[in-house]
Amino acid sequence: MKITIFGLAITSSWGNGHATTFRSLCSALRNRGHEIVFFEREVEWYASNRDMPEPPFCTVIHYSDWTQILPRVRREIQESDVALVGSYFPNGVEAIRSILDSRVSVKAFYDIDTPITLSQLRESGSSGYLLAEQVPEFDIYFSFTGGPALKELEQRFKAKRAVPLYCSVDPDKYKSLPVSARFECDLSYMGTYAPDRQPKIEQLLCDPARHLPDRRFIVAGPQYPTDTAWPANVKRILHLEPRFHPLLYSSSRLTLNTTRRDMVMSGYSPSVRLFEAAACGATIVSDTWPGLDEFFAPGSEILLPADSMDVVRYISHMQDSQMKEIGRAAQGRVLAEHSNKQRALEFESEISAVSSHSETSEKARV
Repeated sequence: MKITIFGLAITSSWGNGHATTFRSLCSALRNRGHEIVFFEREVEWYASNRDMPEPPFCTVIHYSDWTQILPRVRREIQESDVALVGSYFPNGVEAIRSILDSRVSVKAFYDIDTPITLSQLRESGSSGYLLAEQVPEFDIYFSFTGGPALKELEQRFKAKRAVPLYCSVDPDKYKSLPVSARFECDLSYMGTYAPDRQPKIEQLLCDPARHLPDRRFIVAGPQYPTDTAWPANVKRILHLEPRFHPLLYSSSRLTLNTTRRDMVMSGYSPSVRLFEAAACGATIVSDTWPGLDEFFAPGSEILLPADSMDVVRYISHMQDSQMKEIGRAAQGRVLAEHSNKQRALEFESEISAVSSHSETSEKARV
């Protein structure tokens, strides 16, 4: 089938988690024989930091002016079996209108930011990329977040069908590698700066670094304030291209995962970094949130510290063999349940169910 996607980014992972999510899913869908067209608005900070300018698994259409690209948009939608808009797509509301006005078989939304979207819909009935009145018009609403958020989408905002489509990992790209001297450390963290995540980084990485001045720590990611006071034994990497992610994870005795406040409040919102780290066999230290135990077993597949001193104890007293056992258990779980192939199968299954229902309804009307 042909799938047309309107997404925030796929050619650049700079400062966003959308690109790796779309790459993983689209790659698996292409491997299963589907044709994919991806619309991405030309934005300077992505254009200047493209780590995959020409994805081999989809046709990317860049544009600067929505009105000028609109004829191409309508043509691609009309030729598609599925048209999907992703959260934070800059012209999301307009793209949705074009999809709803078309005769495309399946009209879908993919919310990679469900807690934020719901918060905005509750407050004002709209976000910059979706109107509350548009939610019931989709055949299916894919959500990065599971649990109670799905019920709210269906009951409060009248989504016809809200289902989880969690992020996924490409095992061909994320796997265990030999330790690299460049990235070897006791604890690493990778993520774009966010004010609500920084206190957790301070508690679970910076405080342990101060307690253990002879140990090595790494923080990789852009947009951190220039006046951030990092301990002397914390190495900063401004931006790490995805091709180096497995090296960082494989070279870290422990790697830290932190979660945005909205995601913590909603729960059931695993980040793509969580699955990617696990796929590399990394031993993950994480904050906690409702539903986390549905993805990893605390203690045996992931470590959940109560405070900074727990992290200090992990680094100082936990045997490497014990750490590696936890990392291998998480790796097995992710490869079995959260690979991009598995996610593509889930996507196909949901699209097939919607298509079958639509065909049955159409025959009944005739």
